[in-house]
Amino acid sequence: MKKRCKGLALIVSTAMLMMSLAGCSGGTAEETNAAKTPDTGAATAGASEPADTQGTQGEGSKEQQTVTLLMDRETPHEGLNAVIAAIEEKYNIVTEVEDIPSGTEGQNIRQTRFATGDMSDITFFNSGSLLTTMDPAKNFLDLTNEPYINNIEESYLKTVTVEGKIYGVPANSTQAGAWMYNKKVYEELGLTVPNTWDELLANCEKIKEAGKTPVIGAYASPGWAQLILLSDFYNVQAQMPDFAEKYSANKANFADTPIALRGFEKLYEIGEKGYFNEDFLAATPEDAYKMLAEGSGAMFPMLSGALASIAASYPDQINDIGMFAQPGDAADPNGLTVWQPNAYYINKNAENLEAAKKWIEFFVSKEGVEIFAQAEKPLGPYVVKGVELPEDVYPAVKDLLPYFESGKIASALEFESPVKGPNLPQICVECASNMTDAKKCAETYDQDVIKQAKQLGLEGW
Repeated sequence: MKKRCKGLALIVSTAMLMMSLAGCSGGTAEETNAAKTPDTGAATAGASEPADTQGTQGEGSKEQQTVTLLMDRETPHEGLNAVIAAIEEKYNIVTEVEDIPSGTEGQNIRQTRFATGDMSDITFFNSGSLLTTMDPAKNFLDLTNEPYINNIEESYLKTVTVEGKIYGVPANSTQAGAWMYNKKVYEELGLTVPNTWDELLANCEKIKEAGKTPVIGAYASPGWAQLILLSDFYNVQAQMPDFAEKYSANKANFADTPIALRGFEKLYEIGEKGYFNEDFLAATPEDAYKMLAEGSGAMFPMLSGALASIAASYPDQINDIGMFAQPGDAADPNGLTVWQPNAYYINKNAENLEAAKKWIEFFVSKEGVEIFAQAEKPLGPYVVKGVELPEDVYPAVKDLLPYFESGKIASALEFESPVKGPNLPQICVECASNMTDAKKCAETYDQDVIKQAKQLGLEGW
């Protein structure tokens, strides 16, 4: 099979996780501005019926066709490569993959390629707020009327929809922003999963008294400092369902909305009570994985995408890791903040347009999903109707399923609003380290988003 794949394929890298967080922060640095939903290498969310009942036009064609694909180099490629092989065998379509950096650099490369007319047939990119930076109406093919679109969850489709038109299909599974925890430490100390923020703090105190680190921070990568704030969005929308709408219209903000301010307050409180590891400002992702896996640290606020990296480095401990949603101030409701998948988009002026359309159709077919899933473990549920997780998912991913099954989920704010500022990671570091109080951090971030909101031409700004 003819491919040019230079990307990492073994584990989900730190840069990949930073992609997920960045979409919300809107940062300009690579670690804070790369795509949101981290791509975690999770299996692609299949959407339509098996390929033998759809998109069979040209199947078995003797004439070879080629599709070009622009891909983030940090994104795991095992699942993609498996689907590429199947597409070549089934349709005689060869995929040429060009890997580029993630983050701001990759975003700029895509924009330049579109401007010069040198864009690939298909590109991998963010769903959600960053999609507008690609001028989708001008550059991407409208997929609204494709049959397979009906089988993709509406919660995802709105993240790839601009002015009523759907442009992308899911490239991976969902992820959750939640709290990883070492189940052995919890069992040893007689702790239970907290359902309220006060219960979480009580657990922290008992863990600290036992000589362990209650909450692992690894803010040498500042983007990770956002997790406690961002993962609180389920609690925000549960109390104020129209916050994202009002936020987008400049009718609500963080500093003056008590439930939104709570995210900053929670982050500040963890630092104030000394629950972070002493070196949390200098600790690396690898340090965090080690602490959690070995039990010197008990809890780690993080995207579920990190499970792949933990499993790669600590395969004997991965089953000791569980996950729970960030608690609110009351036990009910208790729900999960979700990062939606990244997407594949078809270049509106693709050189090989019909082959690209067939490629996408197969990629989100049941057959395509199953092939992808055999090559890569999903790190959250699929965003397609009727597609289930395989039995061998990590136990921590299974912990997340009840939230999805009960409907107690909310997409992260970046998927609900285009408003974001570039300096959120640094603001969160200041909050966690108690350099600046929570209220001031919220006020600073409210000012940080203004320029970007005005650039988008949003009403009310």
